[in-house]
Amino acid sequence: MKRYINLFIIILLGAGLLAACNKQLEEYNPSGLTVDQVFSTPEGFETLVNAAYSYNRWWYGKEEGYSISEMGTDLWTSGTGDKYPDLTQYINLQASNSVMGGLWRQLYSAINLCNTGIARVGNAGFTEERKVIREAELRFLRAFYYWHVVETWGGVHFTLTETNGVQTTANRTPVDTFYAQIFRDLEMAAANLPRTTSDYGRATKPAAMAFLARMYLTRGQNDRAAALADSVINNYGFALQAKYADLWRMDNLQNKEIVWAVNYMKNLVFNDRLDATLYPNGHSRGANNGHLMFTMKYDDLPGMQRDVTNGRPFNRYMPTLYLLELFNEKADARFDASFKTVWYCNNPATGRRGMKLGDSAVVCTKYVVAPADTAGKPYRVYDRNTSYLPGEGGSDRTHYISLKKFEDATRGGKDEEQSARDAYIIRLGEVYLIAAEAQINLGNKAKAAEYITRLRERSIIPGHEAEMRVTDADMTIDFILAERARELAGEQLRWFDLKRTGKLSSQISAHNPDAAKNFQSFHSVRPIPQDQIDAVTNKSEFTQNPNYQ
Repeated sequence: MKRYINLFIIILLGAGLLAACNKQLEEYNPSGLTVDQVFSTPEGFETLVNAAYSYNRWWYGKEEGYSISEMGTDLWTSGTGDKYPDLTQYINLQASNSVMGGLWRQLYSAINLCNTGIARVGNAGFTEERKVIREAELRFLRAFYYWHVVETWGGVHFTLTETNGVQTTANRTPVDTFYAQIFRDLEMAAANLPRTTSDYGRATKPAAMAFLARMYLTRGQNDRAAALADSVINNYGFALQAKYADLWRMDNLQNKEIVWAVNYMKNLVFNDRLDATLYPNGHSRGANNGHLMFTMKYDDLPGMQRDVTNGRPFNRYMPTLYLLELFNEKADARFDASFKTVWYCNNPATGRRGMKLGDSAVVCTKYVVAPADTAGKPYRVYDRNTSYLPGEGGSDRTHYISLKKFEDATRGGKDEEQSARDAYIIRLGEVYLIAAEAQINLGNKAKAAEYITRLRERSIIPGHEAEMRVTDADMTIDFILAERARELAGEQLRWFDLKRTGKLSSQISAHNPDAAKNFQSFHSVRPIPQDQIDAVTNKSEFTQNPNYQ
């Protein structure tokens, strides 16, 4: 992996410029130089581009990003360790939420950096070819960050110019204006980015095309979404992994299915953990934290103790019964590849009835298990009735079936919070689903079924082909949402999927009893951080989103 994605050299934060040197970078140190001097050389301008990429780490693989993009949907509810029930269950969600404030600052810092680079790239001393590529990268990233802003908060502040000094006014810009610029930036990026890159994690032409397909789908331009998705599938050398489980192997992260990812380093020093010298704008936990968030608390149970293999259990989020019941685990290999249902004894000293190392110690199941079926068994069972209340969401929010996609048994110790796992932003599996959804919207159900059939082939358990077969009649938006849940659960897309399809309210109401108690229609956008509302001087123009305080 190349160094470009691991630099926090130049970070613009409204009024100021923070400089920090990554330990990998020794030949160039911009300390003591002005912004104009740094950005007027090819070496200096590269630090700006590198830093512009780094902001995606604040969303992908981080608790803040999961809380906004996966929680508060039909797929997840609160585990005992959930820090943000206002996002997970909409319990008194208000502008004081710290996740909102943190991500707002990071996203707008990223956008300001992109604006700065786009305006200055012509003076950086690049060759014409390199100039066009770097501008295309910055336009791709600006579109990427603005999408997160507009979908999260709606028509809020929008600018294409560099901010210098303290800005005390903000504007309210229509959502359509955001998307018009997103399309312009992505179309320029798709036309000018290279097909491939040797620097894993940089944007490429197919990455821009795939993201543009997602954007066209979001705005109902289904013909364009379908054409772009089909082109990415067939023309750029991507391929679905032979087995769904292969996607999540730590030794196979950079595989042919990945269109674009956040590149986290194996050497954790070079990731983004907060450090007063190296990363003054870093994250308090750093690197990929997905392995912490979805794991139940197993280390308080007989026969178990915390270890590297089973992970450090933050037990933030538990799956809804709806998510678990979407799978036919006898036919669909994605269930066993995604979820952990059995924990094996790693501490015989506390085991029950002579339990030995490697014996089943804990079993979690989505089915009801009769007491007679477990009588005399040495392992403990948490069944459907233990973990969930009928129609009332979670019951035992500490012990439940756990998402295991993001586990990392290569971590240096059982308490290590950071994982070097890359965070997938766009992969080919999603592109198939974009293509299928667009074709459904266009009325081409047979074509949609073809895409789903091709996607499902790698997940069929032998002997169950008929149960995984789809027909034209199956092709509805509800089916696509269910299939996206089976394929993409936990991958930081669900909230956007439900909002795009107009199903956020109905899916929560039908399938997440915890969130349904509090969800209101105004929750389709989030509250603007209170410190932003307080800071602006044009308070009559820049107001809070409706119904938030």
